[in-house]
Amino acid sequence: MKIALIDYGAGNLHSVDNCLRSLDLEPVLVSSPDQLEGCTHLILPGVGSFGDCMEQLSSRDLIEPIRDWVKDDRPYFGICLGYQILFDHSEESPGVQGLGVIPGKVRRFKQEPGLKIPHMGWNAAKPVRPAQEIWQGLGDEPYFYFVHSYFPQPVNPDVVAARTEYGTDDFAAAVQQGAVVACQFHPEKSQAAGIRLIRNFLNPQCNLFPSRR
Repeated sequence: MKIALIDYGAGNLHSVDNCLRSLDLEPVLVSSPDQLEGCTHLILPGVGSFGDCMEQLSSRDLIEPIRDWVKDDRPYFGICLGYQILFDHSEESPGVQGLGVIPGKVRRFKQEPGLKIPHMGWNAAKPVRPAQEIWQGLGDEPYFYFVHSYFPQPVNPDVVAARTEYGTDDFAAAVQQGAVVACQFHPEKSQAAGIRLIRNFLNPQCNLFPSRR
């Protein structure tokens, strides 16, 4: 197993790197397409804005390689912006195209009385299909750490893997499509539950990918 950890100059690399090292794994920091050679898994963390993320990936010639990786059904784990950029576009950065590998858009939370934006802190992510192996050992309502003002809205509800409520919005906290697993929360900051989720994704004995059965 060789894990590519995408470095686009603004992600939460250190916390994800530390999380992987706690699992006795040493990722390869990838900032150019040639560094993906020989990698078996790709993790794209993200902090910042949708537009800045796409711009930084473009400046490193990584957009098409990442898009091709996902389209080829290779293991991809997206965190926060690494989740949002899978979609077509975001209200955060009008006119900026995402990877477009999962149809849908990224919306901002509705402004409501007493509702703080960004959504920040611990919240439950309720698995849509808790028996799926990606949720093994996490129970029916695991808690994860969130920090975000925007959330994806997939066109196809079948890709939604977990849902979370915040205010009157019930949003897709995670998706799974083939070998793609992506989440709005930060598993690397979610203690035991987050580490378990990443371990499940990377576990070669865990059948995560229905398209390969």
